[in-house]
Amino acid sequence: MTVTMAAAPPQELHRRARRAALGSFVGTAIEWYDFFIYGTAAALVLGKQFFPGTSDLAGTLAAFATLAIGFVARPIGGIVMGHFGDRVGRKSMLVVSLLLMGCATVGIGLLPNYDAIGVLAPILLVTLRFVQGLGVGGEWGGAVLVATENAPEGRKGLYGAAPQIGVPAGVLVANLVFLPLTAFMSEDAFNSWGWRIPFLLSAVLVFVAMWIRLGLEESDEFEATKDREQSTKLPILEVLTRHWKTVLLAGGTFIATNGIAYAYMVYVLKYGETELGFSKTTMLFLLIGSCPFWMAGMALAAWKSDTLGRRTVYVRSSVALVVVAAVFFPLMDTAVLPVMAAAMIALGFTLGCCAGPQSALFAELFPPAIRYSGASLGYQVGAILGGGLAPIVATALYASFETSLAITGYFVLIALISLASILLLKVPGGTSSRSNDQEAV
Repeated sequence: MTVTMAAAPPQELHRRARRAALGSFVGTAIEWYDFFIYGTAAALVLGKQFFPGTSDLAGTLAAFATLAIGFVARPIGGIVMGHFGDRVGRKSMLVVSLLLMGCATVGIGLLPNYDAIGVLAPILLVTLRFVQGLGVGGEWGGAVLVATENAPEGRKGLYGAAPQIGVPAGVLVANLVFLPLTAFMSEDAFNSWGWRIPFLLSAVLVFVAMWIRLGLEESDEFEATKDREQSTKLPILEVLTRHWKTVLLAGGTFIATNGIAYAYMVYVLKYGETELGFSKTTMLFLLIGSCPFWMAGMALAAWKSDTLGRRTVYVRSSVALVVVAAVFFPLMDTAVLPVMAAAMIALGFTLGCCAGPQSALFAELFPPAIRYSGASLGYQVGAILGGGLAPIVATALYASFETSLAITGYFVLIALISLASILLLKVPGGTSSRSNDQEAV
């Protein structure tokens, strides 16, 4: 017999909530470590390894194009794992997503380059990147739901921030691994074999995350849905037929957060080196230094969303992002390190504020029976239109106009799209934490 939330002792509920938050955070951090080391490698070395014989610009664009392949795969992973996550359970899909990501990442680390196996090398690289995308596509929805559905009443925003904070944590670990490699290895050694080390380390990290995730439990809310026989045979079909507007607007709210974040994490590394004349190590230091502020913004905004309301916090953060997006590249172009650091910190903190309430907001938009499918699809729509295109668009804009003002215009445009989306999105409940925790219908 399933233990209901009312019957479970408070101490047991809090233990499960803490373990769910920890499992969501650690697993998400490691999955995004895997996803982000590819972005860093694409900016620093993959063009030379897998697309030789082209210009530096063409090689970079090709490497960033393979980065985008992962985003194409993400909604497929979200749909497939969302279906089984709604029908079978959240935990099993989190284990599957972790295995897919880990195996693909280690595979990239072992993959021979173009000089060794010719055109097969970029083909296999694209294939493994696609598998990475499948894994991470199913990750976010499951991690969010495990955290929010197990959270104490009135604290879904705060607990839901755990998988969100896992994203910058993954970025931080990824760049901390790359930093000593770029700082202490010769360029020839790094380009030859050093870049593979972060990919191979994933095997150890995935083992740790798997151990934690196998100990997770399904939420009482999900179990109650199964007991009442409310599960839907084709959750994605119901999402697409009855909730498609919600999916599109939810994705719209995420376009800027994801798109600007990927440019900030991936493109800016290349921009600082090629256009501003700084070393790889210096740019990695700037990114690493801003990550704690990114995480702090997430935690603060998620906490405030439990009292002020998801929509209120999201709108205010989105307005701030429009402003910061407008000044980011002008500040970076000063080429003064303290000013650049301030710009990176400000952007990271603001992106965090936008992402903080997102877990609870997306979960509350859909009923439990289709929640995994709905939240995952909305998230991945925003990811494709945001992060999947941003590094390519930024690179192409600068190559065409030879000024960062073009990239600034792009940043501001997508920030305004996301602001309009949250203003149009019908968010369940009012401004209190209790109303925010109501189930969406």
